[in-house]
Amino acid sequence: MRVLITSGPTREPLDPVRFLTNGSSGRMGIALAEAVLRSGGEAVVVSGPITHQYPTGAEVHRIETTQQMLEKCTELFPSCDGVIGAAAPCDFKPVQYSDQKLTKAESDGELLLRLVPTPDILAGLGRIKKPYQWIVGFALETQHGKEHALEKLHRKNCDFVALNDPSSIDNTQAKLEIFDVHGNRVALLHGMKSDVAAELLKIALRK
Repeated sequence: MRVLITSGPTREPLDPVRFLTNGSSGRMGIALAEAVLRSGGEAVVVSGPITHQYPTGAEVHRIETTQQMLEKCTELFPSCDGVIGAAAPCDFKPVQYSDQKLTKAESDGELLLRLVPTPDILAGLGRIKKPYQWIVGFALETQHGKEHALEKLHRKNCDFVALNDPSSIDNTQAKLEIFDVHGNRVALLHGMKSDVAAELLKIALRK
């Protein structure tokens, strides 16, 4: 069993010293990699910048931007049995990158940023998924959670989707509702991320 795991945040640069990102710590990706290794499988991690360490034995690929994560996952996915998209990629990036640091003096007290969507990583993988492969997506929502999670599941060609509670961000614990392609809630997982990750992997392997 060879499992691809996306983990951590991505960064979208504004200028040489600033970037857009989010509070993802990568702890869930770490816990998933540990669960895969404990089960005797190969853990292949594509990770944005995090301060925590992945387990020894995991194959880790470091990236910065969402585009880089997409490219690396597209390269690695064909050699894997499935993917768990636990990363929190930036949904938007600046239209324009400044080669020089943006300064207050140049902004006249106001700086307007124009943003465009970044590529959808799991949707891209869903388009090349083989019949023997599986995809587990994550959806972190603050309203209409199940509705939005199921929309993502179908649009990205996932087999399961984990509706992630916002309290899980940069936390050692997680709360996930797992839904299948029929819209059924197959599990409610709540506890330490190491325990939640192990249960989530078991569900993914049912496919």
